[in-house]
Amino acid sequence: MSIRELTTNDEQAWRTLWDEYLAYYKVELADTITQGVWQRLLNKNDPLRGLACEHEGKLIGATHFFFHGTTWHPTSYCYLEDLFVDSTARSIGAGRALIKAVEEAAKAEGCAKLYWHTDKQNKTAQGLYNKVAKLTDFIRYDVEL
Repeated sequence: MSIRELTTNDEQAWRTLWDEYLAYYKVELADTITQGVWQRLLNKNDPLRGLACEHEGKLIGATHFFFHGTTWHPTSYCYLEDLFVDSTARSIGAGRALIKAVEEAAKAEGCAKLYWHTDKQNKTAQGLYNKVAKLTDFIRYDVEL
């Protein structure tokens, strides 16, 4: 298993994974949004970053993340926005490897914290997250604009 940056050659495999991820969360996005995300992931000037997990020559997982400033520390934080692994390739360590790679990128960037959230119903993800991070007491609120 290897972790690397997403490349233009990954588009179809990434899209398959992305579609599975969106279906899991029962989210439908316009194709223009998905295409925009893909273009942002390839744009070195955009803050959105993407990593791929490859196993036996196949893309089996990906993650998206970005760095941002914070008022609570003199450096920055890293937010892991999306993490997804092909449902047929779970339990071989891909999710853990992707989180570790984002952690290493955050350390290299000088970030003080790596954080993320997940749906309270996603018990599979929580099983992994409880092993690699500390669950906090924060509750998230959204305002749709």
